[in-house]
Parts: sequence; C-alpha cells; structure tokens
Amino acid sequence: MAEYTIILDGLEVAMRLGIHPHEAVPQRVRLTVWMTVDYAAPPSGDRIGEVLDYDFIRTGIQALAEGPGFDLQETLVDTVASLCLRDVRVREVRVRSMKPDVYPDAAVGCEVVRGRTIA
Repeated sequence: MAEYTIILDGLEVAMRLGIHPHEAVPQRVRLTVWMTVDYAAPPSGDRIGEVLDYDFIRTGIQALAEGPGFDLQETLVDTVASLCLRDVRVREVRVRSMKPDVYPDAAVGCEVVRGRTIA
C-alpha cells in the first residue's frame, strides 16, 4: 500500500456564500483541499492513469461556485469533502474555506476533516 497526500492549495472562486445582505452577491472564497490517497502500490510508470487526477476536485469546486451558493461555510466544506470522497482511493479529506473580504482586518473560515467509514 502506498499513501500520498494530494493538495489543492488556495483555489480562489467567486461565489455566493453567507447569510448577510451584502453576501447576496458573489464574493471571493479561497479553498484548500488535502486528500489522503491510498494506492495499491507506488506509481511506477509516471502516468496519470496510475494516480488520482486532481482536476476533478478543481472543476467540481468551480461548478459549485457557479451554482446557487451556500448560506454556511460548514455546508460548503462538507459538500467539497463529499465530492472528494466519491473517489474510493481517498481515505481522508481536509477542506478549508476562507472568506478574505468579510472584515477589513481578518479573514473568516471553516475547516472540516472527513474520512471514509470502514465497516
């Protein structure tokens, strides 16, 4: 078994996220995703088919940003975590969202860790 951590760091999208009236329009949201991935063996042929192609998570997040949006960051990070766990090789995922423009002196965010349940 070979374990790797695949990281998508600082993906910035514009999306509707929040409960306040000024958040009814899209705002900047920065997402970082860490996925612990298990492969049967280390990649041996330097081919994308041997590993998790992280394009699916980037395009999945971009699609979420184009949707109706979310009231809560908790809902957003849970949705992204579920998207990652659709790939059976992902054992655990950590998702962080940050809203950098809510306050003039601080960004606000949320982070969740979700793992695959083992029966």
